[in-house]
Amino acid sequence: MRKLNLLSILILVALSCSQPSTTNIKTDLSGGWTFRQEGTKEWFPAIVPGVVHTDLMANELIPDPWKGTNELDVQWVENESWEYQTTFDLSTDILAKKQHNLVFEGLDTYADVYLNDSLVLEADNMFRTWNVDVGGILKAKRNHLLIRFKSPIEFNKTRVESMGYELPASNENAPIKVSPYVRKAPYHFGWDWGPRLVTAGIWRSVYLQSWDDAKMVDVQVIQQSLTKERAELQIVLEITSTSNFEVKLSTMEKDSIVSLVEGMNEIEMSIHIDNPKRWWPNGWGEPHLYKIPVTMKKDGIVIDEREERIGLRTVELIQDADSIGKSFYFKVNGEPLFARGANYIPQSHFLPSVRKEDYHTLIGAVKEANMNMLRVWGGGIYENDIFYDLCDKNGILVWQDFMFANTMYPGDESFIRNVESEVVDNVKRLRNHPSIIHWNGNNEIEVAWKNWGWQSQFGYSKADSSQLWKDYLHLFHEQLPGWLAQLDDRSYTTTSPLSNWGTPANFNFGSMHYWGVWHGEDEFEAYEKNVGRFMSEYGFQSFPKKQTVAHYADSSDWDLNSDVMKHHQKSYVGNGLISEQATKYFGEPKDFNDFLRKSQLTQAKAMKLAIDAHRLKKGHCWGSLFWQLNDCWPGASWSAIDVFGNKKIFYEELKTLFAPVAVIPKVVDNQIQLTIINDTLEEVEGVLQLLLHSEVGETVTEEIDFFVPGNDALQLSTIRTAGLKTIDFILIQDGSVLFERREELK
Repeated sequence: MRKLNLLSILILVALSCSQPSTTNIKTDLSGGWTFRQEGTKEWFPAIVPGVVHTDLMANELIPDPWKGTNELDVQWVENESWEYQTTFDLSTDILAKKQHNLVFEGLDTYADVYLNDSLVLEADNMFRTWNVDVGGILKAKRNHLLIRFKSPIEFNKTRVESMGYELPASNENAPIKVSPYVRKAPYHFGWDWGPRLVTAGIWRSVYLQSWDDAKMVDVQVIQQSLTKERAELQIVLEITSTSNFEVKLSTMEKDSIVSLVEGMNEIEMSIHIDNPKRWWPNGWGEPHLYKIPVTMKKDGIVIDEREERIGLRTVELIQDADSIGKSFYFKVNGEPLFARGANYIPQSHFLPSVRKEDYHTLIGAVKEANMNMLRVWGGGIYENDIFYDLCDKNGILVWQDFMFANTMYPGDESFIRNVESEVVDNVKRLRNHPSIIHWNGNNEIEVAWKNWGWQSQFGYSKADSSQLWKDYLHLFHEQLPGWLAQLDDRSYTTTSPLSNWGTPANFNFGSMHYWGVWHGEDEFEAYEKNVGRFMSEYGFQSFPKKQTVAHYADSSDWDLNSDVMKHHQKSYVGNGLISEQATKYFGEPKDFNDFLRKSQLTQAKAMKLAIDAHRLKKGHCWGSLFWQLNDCWPGASWSAIDVFGNKKIFYEELKTLFAPVAVIPKVVDNQIQLTIINDTLEEVEGVLQLLLHSEVGETVTEEIDFFVPGNDALQLSTIRTAGLKTIDFILIQDGSVLFERREELK
């Protein structure tokens, strides 16, 4: 080995001293956990992040709830309380720091946290990040961290019984409905596409943050103006400091000397970007992202640093009265956008089991299917950062619900304050993402209150009804928009849908959930007649592929009337409607495998009719978000992709149905009306090639020249269907195939 001389050593020391080094240390605390049922003696290994169900399965203490009817056998878990513990050591350097914060990015849900026998936190909200000062409690060796998770059922039982009336919670099939009172993912309590598995645990990261002088708590990047020549940005920093001193803040080659005071400081900095590149949705251009680094130095030493990624774009929600009702559409960078996409639910009931690669795969599939928008539905969670990062990178717009769905909620002050903290936490966490374009208060509560008959179903008195509606208005019409006004400038709606599908006139107003096909058991053709201004939910069920069914059902249970098959169908409409429509359109299944395939063909047919109808009424309708993109467990559902990532036939057809430039045929009175839809911002022109295949096997080719301006549509002459079996539609531009679609007529 070559020896260093004295001069070399001095140079290395000088270089090391000149390099900035942060004094903010993050200690991961995810290792060495054990758990037990409260009141028992034996501790078992646990995985953190994780939930009690997966820990119980890993230790072979419960069966897999996804298999057979095992879900019923593990319901006892929700009624018990659970304890998790670990120990950790700290180095002298870490202990010497001035400030120590224990951070839980997610605790599910009622959790008492003890550090070295001191109660440091009483958590009561799954959606929040919990940050607690633990200075003075830590020691060098064997710090003991203990968390007691209380049963949400037991915790709320007295409250529910003393309420005086029942809150609807229509998807919670249990003797005591506690979900409206718990700030926890509503779908954990059961839904019409998923099981009841009420989890508990440390479901996101846990760590110790140690620092000396100051720490950046939040960095908000506000786009103040945007033109082709210049983007003006304001950076708002929240910095907590242990004392009064000066720091140097640096971002985008701009430095500022700032005097901090002990406690919380709010600092504003202004920067600009010349000749900015805009962030565009999928299909409109590059979703360009800028890195905004922020560095804080004291005496030349970096004491904290952050980097935010932003996209420069403008977004407006247009809700204007017109001659027939009220519009509902988004303008992105000044252009009206037809939203092609889906409703997204959590990818598993056991949230920590969803891997990074699962997010990459799913968002990749969204982009591949020519979608440009996802609605994060209000009965799930505010998703992990990686979800929004991938939507940013791929140009996928996000309509973000707050986590309220299908019930009324308490209106007491403690509940409202809990929700306020939840909203502040999540809006601050998410507001720099360019993909998020809209906040929505809840799923289906307003339409349910006005149209589903809850008042009579639950026997509410006039006084009870008045109080419930008053509490609803207070939270969703007053408090939520008020909090958002202080936090973010995106558009907000109180609920989805804004209009009910009960009467034809309602399809002229706002967002629409159309469930006439399925819940109303209307024929598929009803999709063509019932098109709203923005279709934010609609769908038809199918079964997953054979390999997914085989995961939860033995071959002896491959019968729609078996207990297992009925158990994995959570919709009250049941398997009968799928079977009925599959037989109607594709004939009696030869066997169970044939039924699975025909169920998917049936779903694809229904959704094709719906999406075509929505796109053909572009201008009246500006959005088509089907229910639902994905699953949280294996079974029959409305999904296009099952819980294991297997793609249904409907998904494979989405690439054509959602193609940015598409030919959409519509059969009317033995003739086909042809329309070319252009959702891109560029004009398209070329030749539409028609391959007309007759019933006797002959093929005739016709060609039609076309020109369609950007973001527009062109209706062509009709074609008689007499004697034809199929037609291929091929759009050719500059010698290349732009679009292909085959239409079966017989």
